Amino acid sequence: MTDAADLADRVQDGDLRLYELEEHADHETAATARRLLVERETGADLSAVGQYAFDAADADANIENAIGGAQLPMGVVGPVEVDGGAAAGEYYLPLATTEGALLASVNRGLSAIRSAGGAQARVTKNGMTRAPVFRVQGIVEAKAVVEWVEENVDRLREAAESTTNHGELLDVEPYVVGDSVYLRFAYDTKDAMGMNMATIATGEACELVEDETPADLVALSGNLCSDKKPAAINAVQGRGRSVTADVELDRELVEERLGTTPEAIEEANTRKNLVGSAKAGSLGFNAHAANVVAAAFLATGQDAAQVVEGSNAITTIEERGDSLYASVSIASLEVGTVGGGTKLPTQAEALDVLGVRGGGDPAGSNADELAEIIAVGALAGELSLLAALASRHLSSAHEDLGR
Repeated sequence: MTDAADLADRVQDGDLRLYELEEHADHETAATARRLLVERETGADLSAVGQYAFDAADADANIENAIGGAQLPMGVVGPVEVDGGAAAGEYYLPLATTEGALLASVNRGLSAIRSAGGAQARVTKNGMTRAPVFRVQGIVEAKAVVEWVEENVDRLREAAESTTNHGELLDVEPYVVGDSVYLRFAYDTKDAMGMNMATIATGEACELVEDETPADLVALSGNLCSDKKPAAINAVQGRGRSVTADVELDRELVEERLGTTPEAIEEANTRKNLVGSAKAGSLGFNAHAANVVAAAFLATGQDAAQVVEGSNAITTIEERGDSLYASVSIASLEVGTVGGGTKLPTQAEALDVLGVRGGGDPAGSNADELAEIIAVGALAGELSLLAALASRHLSSAHEDLGR
């Protein structure tokens, strides 16, 4: 059996590269060897990094040059009743974060929502996108490519869907900028987040476009998708799942549980989330929706970089006399319950807490359910923070919790 220290020696001597270690030893030994090497080179103690709950081989699809695992505190908020298109019942929501007071704040919002009988939530749109960019000679060829695409969506669908047993091509939308043609493909990826699925399927469709038109593929992603970047197109058209959660709270409940009034929360939302965000040129018109999205993503094995799009949310508040109406609409929530990080042990257990691990019946229902629950969590976070701001309790709350 190959010794980890020997492997580390060979890397230091230049006989092996870091990424080659799994060719000479099992995954656990390879990870140990890399830790030894990094400890020697940097003087760091990686004993905590070396303690993790998964088999290194099982994470091979998730990481390269593995040295161990990163651990985050995970907590839980709830339970809260969710009346959704896919979600139905009471849920605890696991959240992983390093931000003290976050879960306490979300839980306060959920407590108010629970006292109101729960929240409603619906996925209103679904479509994971990939937008390749093609080169043409000029606008005449560009127009010809657009016309061909519009007339041959069925052929593009057949090509794209030949690469997957689950994904469905929903639409192809062309955009022209000079001698560049962008085709924004949108897919129903069912219970997978689906970025890889969409990329592979689009690659197959691009070959057909090149065979049948004057267009030459420049890049499989032309940034009109738009993945892991702030983008107005995602705010308007959505990406992944577009989901809204809302609730109506009695005035007495607002005053008792949130320590303020519907009028004060409405004013804080208007001046902060709407006017302030507009003045800042923000693509997110919310208080901190990304806080809950990020914590839920880390807990359940989602692609953490897509929190960028998950922050693309609008919070609305309306005082209705004897009650307060509140909603959060997240335009681009990219979640899945199969594939990627959802297979890792702690993330899989968090999905089990929610009851959504694996593929749903019908396909896509588990990912819809997860999206609706996260949206309710974000709504709770918005209510709690806006109430804290309206009552001027934000700094004292952090002070009291020692954060």
